[in-house]
Amino acid sequence: MKCGFVTIIGRPNVGKSTLLNQILGQKIVITTDKAQTTRKRIKGILTEQQGQVIFVDTPGIHRPLNKLGEFLMDEAKLAVPDADLILFLVDGSEPAGKGDKWIVENLLKNNKTPVILVMNKVDKIKNQQKIEENLITYKLMFEENIPVIRISAKTGRNKDTLLSNIFKKLPEGELLYPEDVVTEESMRSVAEEIIREKILLNTQDEIPHSVAITIDKYQESEEIDRIYATIYCEQKSQKGILIGKGGALLKKIGTEARLELENIVDKKVFLSLEVKVEKDWRKKEKLLKSFGYVSQE
Repeated sequence: MKCGFVTIIGRPNVGKSTLLNQILGQKIVITTDKAQTTRKRIKGILTEQQGQVIFVDTPGIHRPLNKLGEFLMDEAKLAVPDADLILFLVDGSEPAGKGDKWIVENLLKNNKTPVILVMNKVDKIKNQQKIEENLITYKLMFEENIPVIRISAKTGRNKDTLLSNIFKKLPEGELLYPEDVVTEESMRSVAEEIIREKILLNTQDEIPHSVAITIDKYQESEEIDRIYATIYCEQKSQKGILIGKGGALLKKIGTEARLELENIVDKKVFLSLEVKVEKDWRKKEKLLKSFGYVSQE
């Protein structure tokens, strides 16, 4: 029986969360095409006949611009030393960039943990020679030869090959979680993330990055879950945009989040959303902690 921790790292928007959802066969991590969609380390647990893989999804690694950015960077860094295997996910439709080189130089080079280079989005390029040229730019960043697997996180192409290679590299060990558990996340955390996803999908410019969600109350009963949440933004103008004309946008965000939550809990959900302004919260450590952005070592 194999069992171990696999950390997925890479630049923003290379498909880390999409890959994890694809592997697990269900959505446990929110996904959008915007940077900073993933803000915290999230565990996804796959149990198969060969054993158990505890995947750790991490925020995209980028140069931090504020305290929130520093937290996101720490979340990715902290997930590396404890891993039994690292999946370095890259956008195979492009050659290696500065962000990829920074990850290799600062997180992977002096690390003893085995690494698999996973080239995502190769289905975007029909020219096989171009894919090979891109691959060379990634391989040149490493001093030794590392295994490479080409995948499509979106379609699941080569998922089985990737899983087979992961299990080969994991240590022997007993299951750490019951077979039916797919994540450690509580329903409060899930609700918070789904509300944030709907904001990311329905807003533009700086607003997606300027919001934080708190679940003020989560009341469960057999027939209905009642959730009371607050959306925090940094400026009054952002509050106006989030609410929308006559409350239209806030209603749309709430309806989309409620419907998805009802699918998850398999019962009715009442969702109440309120919008408040907390100026420059991304720069203030005390507020970051109150919103749950505290790295757990």
